[in-house]
Amino acid sequence: MNNFRNEPRRQRRQAMDGILNAPARPQLQGREPVRGTQGDSFQKTPRTIGDFKRPGGYHMANSPVMSSAQGQRMQHEADSVGGDSLLHTTLPVGKSFGETNKKDKRRNRHNKTGKHRIRRRIIRTSLVVLALLILVGGFLFAKGYIKLHKVFKGGGSAAALKENVNPSLLKGEGDGRVNIMLLGRGGEGHDGADLTDTMLIASIDPVNNKAALVSLPRDFWVTNASGDSSKVNAVFANAKSRAMLKTKDKKQAEAAGIEAAKKEMSTVLGLPIHYYSIVDFTAFRQAVDTVGGVDINITDKTAVKEKLWDEMTRKNYVLDVEPGMQHFDGQRALFFTRSRHTSARGDFDRAERQRVFIEALTQKVASAKTYTNPVKVSQLMDAFGNHVSTDMSLDDAMRLLQIGRKIGNHYDSVDLADPAKPLVKTGMISGQSVVMPAAGAENYGDIQLLVRSRLRDGYLAKENATVNILNGTDIPGLATKKADELRSYGYNVGTVSAAPTSNYENTTIVDLSTGNNKKPYTKNYLEKRFGVKATTKLPDSTIQSGGANFVIILGQNETTNN
Repeated sequence: MNNFRNEPRRQRRQAMDGILNAPARPQLQGREPVRGTQGDSFQKTPRTIGDFKRPGGYHMANSPVMSSAQGQRMQHEADSVGGDSLLHTTLPVGKSFGETNKKDKRRNRHNKTGKHRIRRRIIRTSLVVLALLILVGGFLFAKGYIKLHKVFKGGGSAAALKENVNPSLLKGEGDGRVNIMLLGRGGEGHDGADLTDTMLIASIDPVNNKAALVSLPRDFWVTNASGDSSKVNAVFANAKSRAMLKTKDKKQAEAAGIEAAKKEMSTVLGLPIHYYSIVDFTAFRQAVDTVGGVDINITDKTAVKEKLWDEMTRKNYVLDVEPGMQHFDGQRALFFTRSRHTSARGDFDRAERQRVFIEALTQKVASAKTYTNPVKVSQLMDAFGNHVSTDMSLDDAMRLLQIGRKIGNHYDSVDLADPAKPLVKTGMISGQSVVMPAAGAENYGDIQLLVRSRLRDGYLAKENATVNILNGTDIPGLATKKADELRSYGYNVGTVSAAPTSNYENTTIVDLSTGNNKKPYTKNYLEKRFGVKATTKLPDSTIQSGGANFVIILGQNETTNN
């Protein structure tokens, strides 16, 4: 025992109670031990089975986080349970936790550097894309601002474009729609550059989301307020020419031409015209090509085959459009809407083709693909900027676009030359072949009746109030005459009869609509038409309303007013 106690420290190598003493220092052949901060370690020392620094083992002295005593306690616990523990975690040969952590840190730094590099690339790419978007957006904005203000000059107005319109803002029946006069002319480089060979009214009902197109034949014969007569397609050109002699200002001259055309169209059709838009052939052709052309289902009435002269290429162009689905590029579309000589009904068939094509083109231009494509928007600006003019404001145009999306792809087409009941005919006036009303020159009554009945006021249609008409005079047929007139404007006329007495001096309007069933727009129109304020009480208790919303008792003043 004493010998055991006195044994030198370097010879105590046997295990005692499962605790291994540190092995004796091996004899170094000319090498000095390397002193560590937490113990001794030897470089390039041969490994033995008994050596505790074996691969798969753990060297306490080199742990940067544990003291020697802590390491011995952990090792003792591991050996006492007889299995591998954290102490037996495999590390690279000759590497301690401290050295491994340094390598991990370097690897982590490398990974972080890689991630930062990728992040920087993403940021740089995003900034480039953002810069491009700003440049493109800025270009389109600047270009659009200039072009759009060339096109959308403003000056026109339509109360019906507003939401929740005050009835007092509506002048009369027809103001519940938005009527736009569309003129198509050749423009510079074409023969008869200012002749408007296309003359249509696009009538929009923003209350009920409906629309209709009605056109006047280009050869329709008209006489203006000054007594000058001509074909309707020459009205704009003649008025512009006369104005140029006085003002020498092209813009003022064009404004005079447009105003003259609006008056004639309004007089013939019996419609208020709220806006105009004038387009030349160049804009029309470019617009069609910009949207990728237009597809139309051609009927026998709109089919055409004709040889035409192309003023742009100075060559003949053969137009051959057969029934069925047909595709039109800009050039083919232009000839399709201008052709008339080989058509069975001549100018009437051309007017029908124009209505069909304008409807299809409007839907194509208003499609989401067009308005969300900056290239197409830019191209449309180029097409329209110098070749289109309108008195709509940009806000008006955007509002109409919103309404147009609700309307969908159906437009009512009003044909004045419908074979079932033609309201126009061809004839000769002053040695010219012209178109005139079937009822006779300048007799537009039947035309206006048809147009008003097909283009019903939006507010009258929505309220659909029942109106009874009583004759309070001794004038025979007065109530019937007034009933027919109101029906032509879209009123829902109920009972038409004589009043209990015939001694009414002035017309009386009785508004019987109440509560949630009030009809403010119909009331406004009736008051303005008859020039009296409505009351809410029947003047005679014997009059039966029959559930009507309004009762009109005609007075003697109607004869004077007429």
